[in-house]
Amino acid sequence: MFSGIVERKAQIVRMESVQGGTRLSVEVENPEQTAPWRPATPGESISVSGVCLTVVESAGRTLAFDVVPETLRVTTLGGLAVGESVNIESSLAIGDLLGGHLVTGHVDGVGTLLERRPEGSQETFRIATEARLIAEMLPKGSITVDGVSLTLVEVDREAGWFSFAAIPHTLEITTLGQRREGESVNLETDAIGKWVLHGLREIFSSRPDWIQRDTDAPEA
Repeated sequence: MFSGIVERKAQIVRMESVQGGTRLSVEVENPEQTAPWRPATPGESISVSGVCLTVVESAGRTLAFDVVPETLRVTTLGGLAVGESVNIESSLAIGDLLGGHLVTGHVDGVGTLLERRPEGSQETFRIATEARLIAEMLPKGSITVDGVSLTLVEVDREAGWFSFAAIPHTLEITTLGQRREGESVNLETDAIGKWVLHGLREIFSSRPDWIQRDTDAPEA
């Protein structure tokens, strides 16, 4: 489990084919404005641009992960190349501060960046995605974009897009500052809201008699 508060970025240094998947190796940045990097251990879970991966090798600030074909297919990791950057977040420990929201690291789908618009010192991003994901979003609710916990500003269900604002610190410390229009991003909708919606759908699909039609209502 993660919080969506990205600690730092990492640069991809190697991508190798391994048993049908990919061995992804990254070198974690250690910028002065953040706390020193705590070396990860094999078996530890790390969020890599929103995807929960298991460390298979660790040497200082260099980490390696084995990414299975399904993950490469349904996330942006399959389209990355050596030299590109990814967001890094270590998993939460019991008692840690939850600065963002509960994030599982199980990506629901991808979106396409439609627009970046400066508004004062921040920027507003507009992203298009599938209708099934838009249905799980609410204005002022939470969304995870490439592993970053963000607050939804607008949700346009008919046009199939949502927006959020990013402050300068977020643009600097994460890869959002590098994203360009037309590029893809990983998306994870709010876990709690998603399960509530799923439960309600199950209830009403099994009890259609609970749904009142307008024609059944008495006339005024």
